[in-house]
Amino acid sequence: MKDFNLFMSQLRETNVTLESFTDFAKVYRNVAKISIKLNQLNYLLGKDDLRRAVFELFEENPNTFDVLDILVAVRSSDNRKVLDNKCNVVPVKSYFSNVESICEFIEKTGLAEVFSSKKITNLVDYVFGVEVGLDTNARKNRGGNIMATTVAKKFTDAGIVYRKEVNSSEFSEITTLGADLKRFDFVITTDRKTYLIETNYYNGGGSKLNETARSYSDIAPKINQYAQYEFVWITDGQGWHSAKNKLEEAYNIIPRLYNLTSISEFINDIKEKE
Repeated sequence: MKDFNLFMSQLRETNVTLESFTDFAKVYRNVAKISIKLNQLNYLLGKDDLRRAVFELFEENPNTFDVLDILVAVRSSDNRKVLDNKCNVVPVKSYFSNVESICEFIEKTGLAEVFSSKKITNLVDYVFGVEVGLDTNARKNRGGNIMATTVAKKFTDAGIVYRKEVNSSEFSEITTLGADLKRFDFVITTDRKTYLIETNYYNGGGSKLNETARSYSDIAPKINQYAQYEFVWITDGQGWHSAKNKLEEAYNIIPRLYNLTSISEFINDIKEKE
């Protein structure tokens, strides 16, 4: 018999591993892409007349300043916009087109002090640190990837054959999902039926959890009405304590809702009926 309180008590405090803290390979790649320009910007470090140094460097290579935004922890790909001194919305990149606006950017962002303080001696090393800091924003996504990896390992260890990231278009019989294309994290096909599986992990709370629970509560009956298909949701994380009511609703709607502890029940059931 399903026991929601037991399910909640089994939710894990974290799924973070040491490998998930920082993607250093990505950090190295990002720094390498702009290292030449960063080395050219090193010319500005420690200069007594910073404005004159900016003019000299711009005259030598104006494109050098294209990477100034990363020095204030902003990625060029973000296309970030700011308010200028006339309260107009302008792209950050617009400051790098001429010497005067470059000097304004350096002064107003505080980079002038960084350059002249002589505490920073190499902007390549400086940006390496910036990239490590920015990479922490990717940890949330890595948490989901870790969950998928953990589930995949459990299937593999149990000898269960599965496919990853399968589009719903492969299951044309399931017309109730509508025209929207959906991609399932895993699909397991047995002689009895095909299991369409979603996985996720939430360390923290937020509206996303309620949305996810509502979405899967809607999807599950649409799939389960077909005898040869069944929807499976595997989720975990302490974040669900902030959305307990909505999760309980989903728990009562979705017959196969598991966490990383109870997933063994699903695995055993599959193996017994193979």
